[in-house]
Amino acid sequence: MRPLTIEGAWAWEPRVFPDERGAFHEWFKEGPFREGAGRSLSLAQANCSVSRRGVLRGIHYADVPPSQAKYVKCVRGAVLDVIVDIRVGSPTYGRWEAVRLDDVDHRSVFLAEGLGHAFMALSDDATVVYLCSTPYTPSREHGIHPLDEQLGIAWPEEFEPLLSAKDADAPTLAEAERDGLLPRYEDCLAMYAGHSPALVGE
Repeated sequence: MRPLTIEGAWAWEPRVFPDERGAFHEWFKEGPFREGAGRSLSLAQANCSVSRRGVLRGIHYADVPPSQAKYVKCVRGAVLDVIVDIRVGSPTYGRWEAVRLDDVDHRSVFLAEGLGHAFMALSDDATVVYLCSTPYTPSREHGIHPLDEQLGIAWPEEFEPLLSAKDADAPTLAEAERDGLLPRYEDCLAMYAGHSPALVGE
């Protein structure tokens, strides 16, 4: 697990074993995950989305607590996956980081509770699967507009972004902060501490 520049986010870059039959890789492994992220991944729901080229999904997040941690992989095609620090009070508040996920290098990303998540499909039929720590609960789900100029995410310019009506109507980061919709960094840290192996069983 390679830590990204935003606390609470990591990338997994597996070794891929190709041969004349195809290829094999381990896209999740508890030991390296726990050693790198300092926690286990509790699985409550698994999702799969298929998007045509240019589709932009997100920025999505859930109330803290309990929020929702996500482990994300693209199993067909390619996407530009973006993690956004929307935790008020975080040293990297407002920062984003992009990771290309595709069916060649087979990277995955993990983002802890309280972080925002979005991706743009770079190919037709881009298929993304993600493991979630809590079930989807509509009343706790929120969004930030992915084209928010304050965030300035560098989405690929060769595609015209295609957003859902819900994402197109989402507030900017500043509007969400003003309205008290964003998670607080201190609440997220408390949640992360609760997932620490040192605290398990105490």
